[in-house]
Amino acid sequence: MKLTDPVLSSSWVPDRGTLHAVALEVLRHGPLSRSDIARRLNLSSGSLTRLATELVEAGLLREIGERASTGAGRPSRLLDVVADSRTFIGLKLTADEVLGVVTDLRADVVDTARVGLPARDPSSVVEAIARLVEQLAGAHGTITAIGVGVGGLVGDGGVVVSSPFLEWQDVPLQARVEERTGTRTIVDNDLVALTECEHWFGAGRGLDRFAVITLGAGVGYGLVANGGIVLDGDYGIGLVGHWPLDPLGPLCPAGHRGCARSMLTQEAITTAVSTALGVELDYDGALDAAERGDPAARRVVDDAGRGLGRLLAAVANLTLPQAIILGGEGVRLATVARDATAVGMRADRDPRTREIPIALMPGDSTDWCRGAAVLAIQAFALGRELDTTEAQEHGQLTRR
Repeated sequence: MKLTDPVLSSSWVPDRGTLHAVALEVLRHGPLSRSDIARRLNLSSGSLTRLATELVEAGLLREIGERASTGAGRPSRLLDVVADSRTFIGLKLTADEVLGVVTDLRADVVDTARVGLPARDPSSVVEAIARLVEQLAGAHGTITAIGVGVGGLVGDGGVVVSSPFLEWQDVPLQARVEERTGTRTIVDNDLVALTECEHWFGAGRGLDRFAVITLGAGVGYGLVANGGIVLDGDYGIGLVGHWPLDPLGPLCPAGHRGCARSMLTQEAITTAVSTALGVELDYDGALDAAERGDPAARRVVDDAGRGLGRLLAAVANLTLPQAIILGGEGVRLATVARDATAVGMRADRDPRTREIPIALMPGDSTDWCRGAAVLAIQAFALGRELDTTEAQEHGQLTRR
C-alpha cells in the first residue's frame, strides 16, 4: 500500500533557518500580519517582506484579507498557512478498536472513521490500522504522515515498551506501520499527543505553562513548561494515578487508599454507584443518577469531585500553570460535580492565590485522534533532522 509521495512528506520548508521560522510562526499563531511576524521574530520589515513573498510564491502561505488599523494607518494584510495543502491521519488505539481522523495542516478534522480489532496481537493491530488508513486515504488523496497515540510507555523510534491494555511489550509499532502503509508514521504516548495538540492548536496555544489532566479509563497528566512539553523515560506509566486524594477513600489495585485511580476513573465511579444502588450502570448512567439527586450516587460523585479539586490544587500549587485543561472520556465529572470540585480545590489553595482558568475539552475520541494527527504534523513541519535546541524552541517532542 502506497499512500504518500515521499517528496511531499520529506520537508515542509526545505530551508532550516529564518524562512522556516516564519512559516512555523504563522502555522502555530496565524493568521498574522507581516508586522506581527517581524515583531515576534525580531526581523526587519524588509527581511520579513522578502521571506513572506518567497513563502507565498511557494504556495506555503497565502494572504487571507485585511485587519483594520486601530490608528490612522493602512489596514494590515494577514498571512496564513495553506492548511488544506497537506493531509494527515491521526489514530488512537483502544483495547477493542482503532479510531481515526483525517486533518489538515492545522489539525482541523475533516473526516472520521473506526475499525474493530479482531485481536490484540501486533500483527492484527497493524492490519487493522492499515485497513483504516486505506479507508480514510481513499476519500482524501495523498496522506503526508500518520500519527498514532497509544496508552502506555512508548520509547524512542515509536517502540511500544509497555501497553497493559494491549498486553504488549517492546513492539516496534512505528516501524511496522510505516512498512505496511508506506507512509511516514509517528507513534507516541496518547497523552503526549493530546498535550501537544493543546500546545500547538488548542487552549494552551501561546501559553508558556499549562497542565493537561485526563479522566477516563485512567488518570493522565501532561505539563508544558517554558514553552515545551516536559517528558521523561517514565512518561506513560500513569504516575499521577497514584496521587493521594483521600486517606479514607477506596483501595486501588495497587493497594493505595484514596488515590486518583481509585476515585476518579470511570470504572471507579461506575462501580461505586452501581454497588450503592444495587443496579448495573454505565458511567453516564452513574452521573445521571447523581444529577437526578439520588443521595448515594450524589455522594459518590461529589466525593470524586472533591478529589478532582484536590488534584487540580496540587497541580496548581506545584507547577504554577497559567491554565489547566481537563479532558478524556470521563471529563463530564467536572461538570456534574462542579461545586464539589471547587470545594476540593479551595481546601488546598491559599486564599491569596489567583484563580486558575480551567478549560474543558469535549471528551470524545476525536480529541485523542486529533492529538495523534498533531504528532504527524509536528514531524512534518519541524522535520526529522532538528537539533535539540531547535526542537525545544518549537515544542517538538523531546525526552529529557
